Amino acid sequence: MKLVIFGLTLSSSWGNGHATLWRGLCRALIQQGHRVVFFERDVYYYAAHRDLTELVGGQLHLFSNWDDVVDKARQELSDADVGMITSYCPDGLAATEVLLQSSAKLRTFYDLDTPVTLDCLQAGKPVGYIGPRGLADFDLVLSYTGGRALEELKTQLGARRVAPLYGSVDPEVHRPVAADPQWRCDLSYLGTYAEDRQAALETLFIVPARRLASRRFLIGGAQYPQGFPWTSNIFFVRHVEPSRHPAFYSSSRATLNVTRRAMKEMGYCPSGRLFEAAACGTAIVSDAWEGLDQFFTLDREIVVAQTAEDTIAALERSETELRQIGANARARVLSEHTAAHRARELEAILHSTIAEPRIPETVTASPLATSPTLEV
Repeated sequence: MKLVIFGLTLSSSWGNGHATLWRGLCRALIQQGHRVVFFERDVYYYAAHRDLTELVGGQLHLFSNWDDVVDKARQELSDADVGMITSYCPDGLAATEVLLQSSAKLRTFYDLDTPVTLDCLQAGKPVGYIGPRGLADFDLVLSYTGGRALEELKTQLGARRVAPLYGSVDPEVHRPVAADPQWRCDLSYLGTYAEDRQAALETLFIVPARRLASRRFLIGGAQYPQGFPWTSNIFFVRHVEPSRHPAFYSSSRATLNVTRRAMKEMGYCPSGRLFEAAACGTAIVSDAWEGLDQFFTLDREIVVAQTAEDTIAALERSETELRQIGANARARVLSEHTAAHRARELEAILHSTIAEPRIPETVTASPLATSPTLEV
């Protein structure tokens, strides 16, 4: 199949989780014989931190202005099997209009930020990548989040056919490697600063650091404020690029996963960081959310922590125990959650949808604010 995708970014992993996922998924699709064309607006903050310039085996179109590339978009869609718009695509509305007017066999939307989309909708905030008709005009809506989110995409946004397409990991990129001596620690945390994660981060990371003064803690990420409650045994690495993630995780006895509020409330939304850390064979300590046990077996492949005492207890486990948990998680990911697995799932969903008759519109989506908004 030929897939034409209009997304946030493939070329830069700075400040977003889309790029790493798309790189693995595109690579797997191309290896399985599909043709992938990706359109990305060339914005300054991604250009300044670009860590990929070519989609090997596919095509990456970088453009500064939609008008400069609209004819190319029409041309690529003219013989496409699948046209796809993604959440947070800066030109999502314009690209949707072109897609709906094209002869692409399947018109799809992939929401990699479903909890945020639905949360904004409920709060009356603008959702700049979805038009006033919601998702009613798409033949298929894919969601990074499963569970009740799938039904809400139908009832709130008029989606006709929905299917989950969860995150994944590229094991060629994320795998156990030699530890970096500068990054050796008892517990690490990798993630951009987010206010809605801060309370959980303080409970599960900062409080244990204060109580375990002899232990070493490490945070990697960007946008941490000056007033962040650092302690003398918490060390900081600013923006760990994806190529260095394996070394970051492999240098940790254990690593912490903290889920964004909207994702946690929705459930069934595993972050890419979970699969990355697991693929590196690192023991994961995670906050709890509905559906977590569908991706990892609790206490065998992942440790759940709800209090500071839970984190401390995890760190007091023996090296043998933590390594076994990491090994179990890696085995689970390699058997179920790689980019190749997701590419085959996507292929099956697309073929099935193309083969079925289009579902008529039965739900009229509520009008949405359409002023452009982009949060990274």
